[in-house]
Amino acid sequence: MEQDKALNGIRVLDFTGPSGVYCTKLLADLGADVIKIEPPEGDPMRYIGPFYHDDVHPEKSLYFWHFNTSKRSITLNLETIDGRELFKKLVKDADIIVETFSPGYLDLWGLSYATLKKINPKLILVSITGFGQIGPYKDFKASDLIGLATSGILYTLGFPEDPPTSIGASQAYHMVSANAAIGALMALLCRDEIGEGQWVDVPMQGTNIRMSEMVPFTFWISGKNRKRSGLEFYRARRDIFECKDGRVVCSALGGGGAEKMLEWMESEGMAADLREETYAPIIALLMGASPYGKGSQDKINMAEAGKKLRDYPKESDHIEQVWEAFLMTHTMVELFVGAQTRGVRLMPVNNVKNVVEDTGLKERGYFVDVEHPELKDTLLYPGPPFRLSETPWNISRRAPLVGEHNNEIYEKEIGISKEKLARLRAEKVI
Repeated sequence: MEQDKALNGIRVLDFTGPSGVYCTKLLADLGADVIKIEPPEGDPMRYIGPFYHDDVHPEKSLYFWHFNTSKRSITLNLETIDGRELFKKLVKDADIIVETFSPGYLDLWGLSYATLKKINPKLILVSITGFGQIGPYKDFKASDLIGLATSGILYTLGFPEDPPTSIGASQAYHMVSANAAIGALMALLCRDEIGEGQWVDVPMQGTNIRMSEMVPFTFWISGKNRKRSGLEFYRARRDIFECKDGRVVCSALGGGGAEKMLEWMESEGMAADLREETYAPIIALLMGASPYGKGSQDKINMAEAGKKLRDYPKESDHIEQVWEAFLMTHTMVELFVGAQTRGVRLMPVNNVKNVVEDTGLKERGYFVDVEHPELKDTLLYPGPPFRLSETPWNISRRAPLVGEHNNEIYEKEIGISKEKLARLRAEKVI
């Protein structure tokens, strides 16, 4: 018998574009009945590539497939009177609406949250925008890149000597979508207590600022912008190094595990002169300690005790050269296994092929097969971002075809007659 899912019995109306579609995917794969509402011609996201076997077709977008698993699809034109009436019928049985329209769009068609809540007092509306429902920027258009830029995240990415550099895979959209899903779940929890829904306003700029960690706080305290760190992190030395067949991420000599890594290097005759006293202070710093040990302020002046890696450029460069020479004699897997068995945090910098073939992910059953009956094919999809032991996550179906569930929802669930549905199709209401 199939286990219950976390969101069984919850119905979501999905009016999302790229900035919110991951939110509704999370809810759908957790078991919510997510109804993707598309314009009669299909969602524009269906035209975003890449495409299955490079066949440019709205029913073969890998982008759309990835973000719309476990959902049903109906078509509906909100800008028609009949379309709005149909929508109001859908609202009666809905728990959540997630939308990415510009502020005021629903109001324009007489579908404000106040109006919808009169139809269904328990309704939760989640609105995802670039800058929120209020404020001087509320009507400004926004993209993933704008989300990264206006939140300050983009400024921190790249090399100090270069302009800011973007990151891939629509991270700003993912951040705002994940926060929108959290907001929706919190509103559901609150509804259990007070019996009413609420409006969840999710601005991309605001959520992305929250994801920039302590960067704004650092500015408030020091008055300084955090510099772009390139290959470095916080240690003023780089953390990404080449090896025999790729790259690994790890501080020189493994940071706090430097002693264990030195022993490994020595066993292979690769430690060179790093045991000499000259390099002891730098290795101590690599391990996260003062170069002069605990209580050093009692022995020397504070200026000496407070030295950083940047104060030993020549010695640090030499240590990195010896370290990289050792790394170049090993593959990513050899270094990963060897370091981890010694208790040192070292990981490969995986490309997509490495990820898909990753032994750990395979053992966990992370990737899942999803059938596409219309293609007579089964495709491998990324799996759960988390595991729930009692109410499991899973992909229940492949992404829907355009309006695939029109008859199922409009006729069988709402009670619209076949004749009326035919008329609504002819008039491009659905």
